[in-house]
Amino acid sequence: MSDSKRPLVISAPEPRTLDLIFTPSARKIFGDRYEILEAEAAQVDRLPDAILEQARYIVGQPPLSRPTLEKMRSLRCIFNVESNLFNNMPYDFLFERGIHVVTTGAVFAEPVAELGLAMALNLARGIVDADIDFRAGRELWGGDGNRKARLLSGSDVGIIGFGDLGKALNRVLSGFRTRTKVFDPWMPPSILIEHGVQPASLSDVLSQSDFVFIVTSVTSENEGFLGTDAFASMRPGAAFILLSRAGVVDFPALMEAVRSGHIVAASDVFPEEPLARDHPVRSLPGFLRSAHRAGALDIAFTRMGDMVLEDMDLVDRGLPPMRSKRAERETVSRMRSKPVDKN
Repeated sequence: MSDSKRPLVISAPEPRTLDLIFTPSARKIFGDRYEILEAEAAQVDRLPDAILEQARYIVGQPPLSRPTLEKMRSLRCIFNVESNLFNNMPYDFLFERGIHVVTTGAVFAEPVAELGLAMALNLARGIVDADIDFRAGRELWGGDGNRKARLLSGSDVGIIGFGDLGKALNRVLSGFRTRTKVFDPWMPPSILIEHGVQPASLSDVLSQSDFVFIVTSVTSENEGFLGTDAFASMRPGAAFILLSRAGVVDFPALMEAVRSGHIVAASDVFPEEPLARDHPVRSLPGFLRSAHRAGALDIAFTRMGDMVLEDMDLVDRGLPPMRSKRAERETVSRMRSKPVDKN
């Protein structure tokens, strides 16, 4: 048992590290305010009872059993710094106890949205392919190099999902005067309208858009829900941009839709990561690839630490966390996103 008067924090932030999510100055503040016990995620359940009884916070998303949580009488908040909410703890019991579970995933919204914009512009203007051709000495000049080019400005855009990432994407698209439709069955139409977008069915978003952005989390209700029929319903030549999780897509069907020339696509995420060296998507024309790097910026990671410190300060003063996003009783058990393996 610790003799420190500082509140005890159990730190098990895998796959993150404290040095990743805190700047040196923020790390010092963290250490000055709190006693920090670093542990491997899989070992938290096995910590001594005296430690568990004292812990006020957990930074991380370790698997936790109900018997362990019953011992944690001082626990007030679990800070998930991976960003996905896993089904690895009894959320109902945590809610009954009034223990907050929050995620810092909002830090990734802006970086991912910016990369999504870049992908859309590339698919519209063929920037990467034109550069490759230029390096190889087979470039096409002027209009000859723009036969398949089009404008993002003034186009019909569809967004599937309108959480933090969907809202950030809508903001970065605002200067392009797009006509934007959104499908999100968890979002009231009035909120969509307040953000200047048109609520729409999934069918309308797919069939009436020049660019379709996928920014929805994987849930028990939507795993693999975008398949052959969905891609066939899209406009010929439309761009499909996958930014959230590959689990919402039938990936072989997506590749076939691109291979046939019906649509073009871009993705930052894949069914298995890292991707096999011989995976056919690596050489698929019309498919722009990014190695799950959209949100992995140092500035995003260190914003996590700032959010944690601000919310700990609020909870220390008997207030609810406000910077991080709280898990909701009605939806947390539906989440099915896979954890990330690396920073």
